[in-house]
Amino acid sequence: MKETDILVAGEVGGHAQVRDFSATASTRSQRLIDRFREVRDFSARLCRSLQPEDYVVQSMPDVSPTKWHLAHTSWFFETFVVKVWMPRYRSEVPQYAYLFNSYYNAAGDMHRRDLRGLISRPTVAETYRFRESIDKCVTKLIEDADEALLAEIEGVLTLGLHHEQQHQELLVTDIKHVFAQNPLYPVFQSVEAPAETGKISPQRFVKFDEATVLIGHDGDGFSYDNESPRHRALVAAFSLSNRLITNGEYLAFMEAGGYTRPEFWLSLGWTTVNEQRWQAPLYWVQRDGAWWNFTLSGFRPVNESEPVTHVSYFEADAYANWDGPRLPTEFEWERAASDLPIQGNFVDAQRFHPAPLCADAADAPLAQMFGDVWEWTRSAYLPYPGYRAVRGALGEYNGKFMCNQMVLRGGSCATSRNHIRATYRNFFPPDKRWQFSGIRLARDLS
Repeated sequence: MKETDILVAGEVGGHAQVRDFSATASTRSQRLIDRFREVRDFSARLCRSLQPEDYVVQSMPDVSPTKWHLAHTSWFFETFVVKVWMPRYRSEVPQYAYLFNSYYNAAGDMHRRDLRGLISRPTVAETYRFRESIDKCVTKLIEDADEALLAEIEGVLTLGLHHEQQHQELLVTDIKHVFAQNPLYPVFQSVEAPAETGKISPQRFVKFDEATVLIGHDGDGFSYDNESPRHRALVAAFSLSNRLITNGEYLAFMEAGGYTRPEFWLSLGWTTVNEQRWQAPLYWVQRDGAWWNFTLSGFRPVNESEPVTHVSYFEADAYANWDGPRLPTEFEWERAASDLPIQGNFVDAQRFHPAPLCADAADAPLAQMFGDVWEWTRSAYLPYPGYRAVRGALGEYNGKFMCNQMVLRGGSCATSRNHIRATYRNFFPPDKRWQFSGIRLARDLS
């Protein structure tokens, strides 16, 4: 990198002190810059309908204010890219490192997660100026870098972009929870509700013979460390449902007393149901004997054709026990999905809600494997054989959460299409349901 003036990010007359740079970027650097801008700009586009008051609300400890997501992703690039490769960089507001660190203990102290909604400053405008200044720093760093430095930067920058895509998904799910607490039921983005498609064809179960299969990422392209090492696993014969469970099918479970019959529930799940007084998926409300559903496009009658979403692992497992099959393991899911194209209802379409199974997809052996809803598996989130977290703050990204969590697969309507893979392992505690999480069933074959 060429020697530059000291680069300062933050609020300096509303602008970052970064000199113009007009040198022609290499093909590789231009590709990185284009990708960086694409991801960063999409975060801003997701917020285009929000008002300043919307950015600061924290509706529960699991939810972060929109403003925090925007600042934290900028802090990530500042901490792991700019400060590392721009040694003369100085942050204009050093306290941001404390406010916008999330859980990276090796990177320093952090503000309490459950108190993020109490932070009115920096303002929303100041947060955007912080983002702009970091964007300029990262862009200049890439433009100035030679091929050797680009190769060094690219891995961490790519991780940062996927990290931001994860926060884009959290931004969508978090603002939905925020809006759902408002009796005015604000609209995030107006999308025409799909028509009720009528009764969905009964599930078909696709059979898979017993096999020893390779599980985990093959090293071609980006992956998180929890997708490795690739290893062999014996997967017994099983069958997997060709589609997701629908609202209509879940309503049948509810009408059969599913939330009042302890025989379907894990002990901790039954305790949670009674403590939380669950009677339906999150965001469902009963009015005049009919069920309504809060969506990011407004309050609507429950569409029985849509995949059920916002259910916890406990609810997914109880439904499976009531219906007779079970949830798949993550290894069964990955085996079934490994040769399928990555296509489905993702955040790119900006529907922000699961879609009913279309007629064309209904004829496929396996439909809706990607997008729409994250699919709960019965697998605990554990390290693969031989897994070791890398040292330093970035090693805290996944490994330290490998306890008391369950694995979900496939992505959702809030996930970017180019962020998901068949080997992608999402994970949440079994009682969480504010994510777009749903159900696909499997069966043992004896």
